[in-house]
Amino acid sequence: MVLLETERNSLLAPLAATVGVVEKRHTLPILSNVLLQKQGDRLTLLATDLELQVSTVLEGKAGEDFAITVAARKLFDIVRALPEDARLKLDSKDSQLEVRAGKSKFTLQTLPAADFPRMETSAGVAGEVSLPQKKLKHLLQLVQFAMAQQDIRYYLNGMLLVLDGTTLRVVATDGHRLSLAETELEQAGPQKEVIIPRKTIVELVKLLADSEEPVTLRVGENQVTIELGGTRLVSKIVDGKFPDYQRVIPVGHDKKLVVSRQLAGQALQRAAILSNEKFRGVRLVMGANSLTVVCNNNEQEEAQEEIEAKYESDPIDIGFNVTYLQDGLNALSADEVTIAFSDPNSSMLLTTEAEPGFKYVVMPMRI
Repeated sequence: MVLLETERNSLLAPLAATVGVVEKRHTLPILSNVLLQKQGDRLTLLATDLELQVSTVLEGKAGEDFAITVAARKLFDIVRALPEDARLKLDSKDSQLEVRAGKSKFTLQTLPAADFPRMETSAGVAGEVSLPQKKLKHLLQLVQFAMAQQDIRYYLNGMLLVLDGTTLRVVATDGHRLSLAETELEQAGPQKEVIIPRKTIVELVKLLADSEEPVTLRVGENQVTIELGGTRLVSKIVDGKFPDYQRVIPVGHDKKLVVSRQLAGQALQRAAILSNEKFRGVRLVMGANSLTVVCNNNEQEEAQEEIEAKYESDPIDIGFNVTYLQDGLNALSADEVTIAFSDPNSSMLLTTEAEPGFKYVVMPMRI
């Protein structure tokens, strides 16, 4: 029985959208699969790990209705490896799926669609906002690098989303640095704060386009639903208390350095070659209109880079993790950045006039 005939490219995009959710190793074998379900002329592809569910819809597909599950990664890799102009035929035979394209034929094992688990969608929406996809993508990219990875403080393994009237704010921290970005919305929304898991943010950034097409976020009591184009993400919310980010952001730092983002990034990249591999420490030494970057390691080797900068305060010598500084600079595209300090024991604040809603805080380290 021929289930589906379609162009290779029309199937590749929805498979790419769903395959990132699938875990390589799972206690439930069916969670390694993608559900293909056709009703009328709509073909839905759905994948889940029971924390995050992604579904995408293709319209205008002729043929009989069917529902089948097949290994998501294998099907994606097969379709991706076929020529761009290939036309696919999907056939079902004896608990197997046959994929044909020209003289190529692949046979994959299937599992019953009736056994495929779906996340229950919670009733009720506490908050809803819509904005252009490129705007949300840019906002998330300014912050996502600061999320923790597998931290025992599970509430740091994600991003705080704050709906605050006409302001949408996102915050991430791993306890050593904090990144915050905000943007104005066209319509005022409710007051709501939720922590969205790291994996959801990573998959969402992949799916968002650099376009003015809208993306809608609906925040419920225990999950968030995100819709963009024909794709929908349903994600559980992290149940925890996010740190008070307002208290972390320093105010009144009187020592300010203005420097070329590109020059500072290049100097850090070169100096980091000789940094301590474990601690990744770098010293920033500021003097009259200059910034000197210094890195040492256990072999008594040293790198020193001096660049021009606008600085008119007292000299200061302060240590940081060089990777944290690079992450902050790489997230931006501005020509110049401003770094504010107080003393060698206080955190630094990185801002830029080009991104007025962006703040990046890094704790110092002893070197």
